[in-house]
Amino acid sequence: MAAAAGRFRFALQALRGGFAALGRKLGAGRATLAAGFGGRAGGSLPVRDQVHIGGDRPVRLFAFDQLLVAVVLALLLLGVVMVYSATVALPDNPKFARYTPTFFLGRHLFSIGIGVAVALAALQMPIKFWEKAAPWIFVVALVLLVAVLIPGIGKVVNNSRRWIPLGVMNFQPSELAKLAMAMYAASYMVRKMELKEDFVKAVWPMAVALGFTGALLLRQPDMGAFMVVAVISMGILFLGGVNGRMFLLSCAVLVCTFVMVIVLSPEKRERIFAYLEPWDPAYAQGKAYQLTHSLIAFGRGEIFGQGLGDSVEKLHYLPEAHTDFLLAVIGEELGFVGVATVIVLFFWLTRRIFVIGRQAVALDRVFAGLMVQGIGVWFGFQAFINMGVNLGVLPTKGLTLPLMSYGGSAILMNLVALALVLRVDIESRAMMRGGSS
Repeated sequence: MAAAAGRFRFALQALRGGFAALGRKLGAGRATLAAGFGGRAGGSLPVRDQVHIGGDRPVRLFAFDQLLVAVVLALLLLGVVMVYSATVALPDNPKFARYTPTFFLGRHLFSIGIGVAVALAALQMPIKFWEKAAPWIFVVALVLLVAVLIPGIGKVVNNSRRWIPLGVMNFQPSELAKLAMAMYAASYMVRKMELKEDFVKAVWPMAVALGFTGALLLRQPDMGAFMVVAVISMGILFLGGVNGRMFLLSCAVLVCTFVMVIVLSPEKRERIFAYLEPWDPAYAQGKAYQLTHSLIAFGRGEIFGQGLGDSVEKLHYLPEAHTDFLLAVIGEELGFVGVATVIVLFFWLTRRIFVIGRQAVALDRVFAGLMVQGIGVWFGFQAFINMGVNLGVLPTKGLTLPLMSYGGSAILMNLVALALVLRVDIESRAMMRGGSS
């Protein structure tokens, strides 16, 4: 009996040893496969048909984000229709008498064509190229911001020197500055990642770059662009993991700067007072003229609107109806339904850009992820400001509605920025399939 028990224990020990050896061989084989497919530490294979990012539903893997492209096209097409609707009657005004009813439509379509061509070219370049070029692109943006202030180079429109005539279009350097800041701040955070707890070494150099950029933008003057650039840089610092106390201190300094700019500028103070009392006779025909007519447009639109092309406010009552106040024309012609559709599309677009950025960070592509999230901050914040101004929620500020408002360089840089987002998404999908970035 004892002999049988001994043989049983011996057989059990042999079986355990065999399973252990088999487990070691399987682990070695799995590690070899993971290395062959560009696997990450931990031995898990990167080849999968979906991935979980921060609690979101699994992201399916296709060649590119087709829904993102569809939403962008929808915003562009709606913008084309509404720009035409807002400008078709402009030639009735003596100021625009030399233009045809389709002049602005043709220019807008031309700008979209140029933007698509440049965006497709940008899409061909890997993100590693943009990471290396980020500091130089920022320098180019600063040079152009200086050049636009030089008489003979910069073009003055409505007492602002913001455009450089290029023949085929007027280029606005502040639009390039927004993308350049997103790229430079992301590159800066990657290079200074180990110093992000040190205020002097991590935040101060970035603050100097932002201060210099802001001084150039305020000199034009273009406070709206400065606000967007500042929010992009601060957003990337926050997402990059800068110490919370340093971030709050930086925000406080930035808010104080904006307050000082408003206090020291009588024109900007008047805008604030006009925003608070838009129907006051002292402001209704002055600083609050655009706001009051924008509110009238939304009131006329009600739920379903007056009908496409039937806006009254665009008939020389609402200034800049095809640029800063395009949403008011949408509200009057398409009503609450049209405005809500635009808001939902921008909300989805911004959220999707952030998801792509978080996905890139999860794959240890920190520059790509921070840059994309900076672009998400740009689109979301600028759309929010434009909508808030049109709806009377925020003081009047000259910021266009991304992808929709009339404007050559704005459309161009919007499409280039989205091309970079799409490139990051394509490279991330390739990595999850087992390739390399």
